[in-house]
Amino acid sequence: MSDSRKKESNRNKGADARQTALAILRAVLDDARPLDEALAQNPALPKLAPRDRGFTRLLAATVLRRLGQIDAAIDHCLDRPLKRKDRTLRHILRLGAVQLLFLGTPAHAAVSTSLGLARGPRLAGQRGLLNAVLRRLAREGEGLSAAQDAARLNVPAWLWEAWCAAYGETATRAIAAAHLAEPPLDLTCKAEDGEDWARRLDAERLPGGSLRLTGGQGDVARLPGYAEGAWWVQDAAAAVPARLLGDVAGRTVIDLCAAPGGKTAQLAAAGATVIAVERAVNRLKRLEENLQRLSLGAATVTADAVAWRPPQPVDAVLLDAPCSATGTLRRHPDIAWLKGPEQIAGLTEAQDRLLDAAVTMLKPGGLLVYAVCSLQPDEGPERIAALLERTDSVVRVPIAEEEIPGMTEALTAEGDFRSLPCHLAAQGGLDGFYACRLQKR
Repeated sequence: MSDSRKKESNRNKGADARQTALAILRAVLDDARPLDEALAQNPALPKLAPRDRGFTRLLAATVLRRLGQIDAAIDHCLDRPLKRKDRTLRHILRLGAVQLLFLGTPAHAAVSTSLGLARGPRLAGQRGLLNAVLRRLAREGEGLSAAQDAARLNVPAWLWEAWCAAYGETATRAIAAAHLAEPPLDLTCKAEDGEDWARRLDAERLPGGSLRLTGGQGDVARLPGYAEGAWWVQDAAAAVPARLLGDVAGRTVIDLCAAPGGKTAQLAAAGATVIAVERAVNRLKRLEENLQRLSLGAATVTADAVAWRPPQPVDAVLLDAPCSATGTLRRHPDIAWLKGPEQIAGLTEAQDRLLDAAVTMLKPGGLLVYAVCSLQPDEGPERIAALLERTDSVVRVPIAEEEIPGMTEALTAEGDFRSLPCHLAAQGGLDGFYACRLQKR
């Protein structure tokens, strides 16, 4: 292939990546679809070369991670606000701006490829505006972004206010700053050979036993140990709740709302007889596929955990309840813009029903661990306080420092686990999780 044809081919591939990123942004921000779903269901993404697929994901995720800053910079360069019907134009501006402000794309490439996205009569007529705004950002963007309050701009007001009330402004700023960085990849090993896999994967072994890989890892399925089922992906904080049940070998444990199955795998690997309950058939299928890859066994039940009951009371229940997932924004930046305070009330009602059901499944003396990957107190400690007010059939069993090695800053005054994204900062942070351990009288 001649040099000119190679250059043209490379331009076309880059254009395809940006066009796909535009479609994904529209799916997330216009149609309110989760980013993971928009990526999985986009028909063009699998047809791109691996490098272009990675660039597409990077474009979309960074726009969502830095959306407040990007929009503020765009608005600064506009003489008048864009109209609501100009949503696609704004998305194109966002894609150009993210390349200019945060991804280090050469200005001529960011501007020209963005102009190439402005197709159709209406957008073609706005190419002058698009060109003017992006060229101004190319000139002034570095100063603009340096002067911005990034922490505040990238967090919706309802979350900022809730986090400041719960954790204070200093911690809230640290949480928001942690959300701006690409998160590391954490793995949980099936067997007690974490040191060996740490060497083979060039990973850091965290105090709790999780393996941490930093930098872009590409296709996880291509990493050593994946095919043979030696480990699974699980944030270090997400691995804590199952460990709070202690030695589960030979005990029967129910994992409620179990998909995608990381905690089910933990319990099964530790020797428990696990009953994994999940309402969504497709999510349960994914759990079963994960267990098959790991060569681990568990009984699986498709059922609503509120209504389902085991044949007889069991030794332990792990309830990782459906929640707002605001503790996972560094991995799922779309959540900040797709969720709102109006959804929390419905979630807390469901969490209360699940907690009440979980208590009925336990033997006297049995343990219940309640967990949510949410930073909202409404979904964490407030749910436990409400449960203890409703019933005296369970008591809190405080967590000891030695149970969460390296994470003692996540231990609350009540003896619960509350990790924040800014915890373990030197090693790359944690997902935000809350967990409380209870025992049935």
